[in-house]
Amino acid sequence: MVRDYLYPDYEVIRNADMCIACRVCERQCANEVHKYDADLKKMVSNTASCVDCQRCVCLCPTHALKVIKSDNTFKINANWTNEAISDIIRQAGTGAVLLSAMGTPKEYPVYWDKILINASQVTNPSIDPLREPMETKTYLGKKAAEIIRDKNGNIVPKTSPQLELEVPIMFSAMSYGSISYNAHKSLAMAAEELGILYNTGEGGLHEDFYQYGSNTIVQVASGRFGVHEDYLNSGAAIEIKMGQGAKPGIGGHLPGAKIVGDISKTRMIPEGTDAISPAPHHDIYSIEDLRQLVFSLKEASDYKKPVIVKIAAVHNVAAIASGIARSGADIIAIDGYRGGTGAAPKKIRDNVGIPIELALASVDQRLRDEGIRGDVSVVVGGSIRSSADIVKAVALGADAVYIATSALIALGCHLCRSCQSGKCNWGIATQIPELVKRLNPEDGKERLVNLVNAWTHEIKEMLGGMGINSIEALRGNRLMLRGIGMNEKELEILGIKHAGE
Repeated sequence: MVRDYLYPDYEVIRNADMCIACRVCERQCANEVHKYDADLKKMVSNTASCVDCQRCVCLCPTHALKVIKSDNTFKINANWTNEAISDIIRQAGTGAVLLSAMGTPKEYPVYWDKILINASQVTNPSIDPLREPMETKTYLGKKAAEIIRDKNGNIVPKTSPQLELEVPIMFSAMSYGSISYNAHKSLAMAAEELGILYNTGEGGLHEDFYQYGSNTIVQVASGRFGVHEDYLNSGAAIEIKMGQGAKPGIGGHLPGAKIVGDISKTRMIPEGTDAISPAPHHDIYSIEDLRQLVFSLKEASDYKKPVIVKIAAVHNVAAIASGIARSGADIIAIDGYRGGTGAAPKKIRDNVGIPIELALASVDQRLRDEGIRGDVSVVVGGSIRSSADIVKAVALGADAVYIATSALIALGCHLCRSCQSGKCNWGIATQIPELVKRLNPEDGKERLVNLVNAWTHEIKEMLGGMGINSIEALRGNRLMLRGIGMNEKELEILGIKHAGE
């Protein structure tokens, strides 16, 4: 109907003088934006289908294309924004929940950008990381509370299972089905080469990737997709997914259209069946119930693997983390509200949860106050965008970070936020064979390795600038941070001083 018409979000601009009608854009666009008009003898564009993935712009041999944000809007109103009106029109016409992908694009405060790193100069000289050793290796897991020696004075090793990371970075959970086989392979190969770990997500583990088990975290979500004894024993650690930053308090859903071939086999559900993860685990309604699952998984893996519990960053996250630390879990993973996803209800993605910076600081302080910080390691994710974010996270109390969106951008993602359509033009969030093959796993691995190696070098430079030669010495060292442009309450929660103090 006419009243449901919404002007396209993007406009495709084609330079007629530069376009040679080679039709590359037509062949490369899974959304059928471009088409050759034989009568007019020129290329035309269906702007309404454009998601601004930038593939046509990147591959146009004459650079004749660009995609711009439409400036058409409803009458300007600070309260009734163009987005608010458009969402109402869409829902009035369909009666549907609006879905979107990746993290929230809302202009909420990004606290990483309001935190500055202190530097050493005279009384505590800086370190030259090019000529002096800098230790970035990190161990995740419960640490021994005391040193035990035998009658001869020798230390008795009684350490819980640990994850050894060459640098405090891991690739976060992205399930096979939500991303492609080639994307998963890129992550697995990169993790192996870098000496870090990648997370299977809640879709099980493809049989081809069992060879990367020592660099794999296998996830157990409420749907239990792909979970069996061999799966649990294939990885270096097991993660229980209780929550996700992009959609706290709700479950997951992979449409039946994506449950095909090996995805169906890996998830152990029939082809074409929607994979729905309930909001709660139906065997977990308390910390005591969680403890039972933690020890069931430890029992199933002969107590040889650390167990991670992943939660979303919400207002009472510190109390939740305290309970998890007492449940027997070895690692707590916290996912902030800017975390990415293949699909989430738009209003939940944009309005539920809290920033990872505030969640991390409050959890670290609570565990320290209760004297149990050494009982668990803390891993955080939810829009870790650079090496500086990692350094700040460690100084706020993190042992390591999860990255996902950054990794996908390295693979070619342009954040067009249409993952839920399954038509990813870059071969990442798709199962369409001709699209999947656009991502070469070897090339993907190389780009991921390059990214982490570059960040590692920058981390060493920043550590050296602070006069610190070990990432372990930075953990929880909030004296090395200063805030700018924040109020007193924000600084209090973060536990840092204002710049100039």
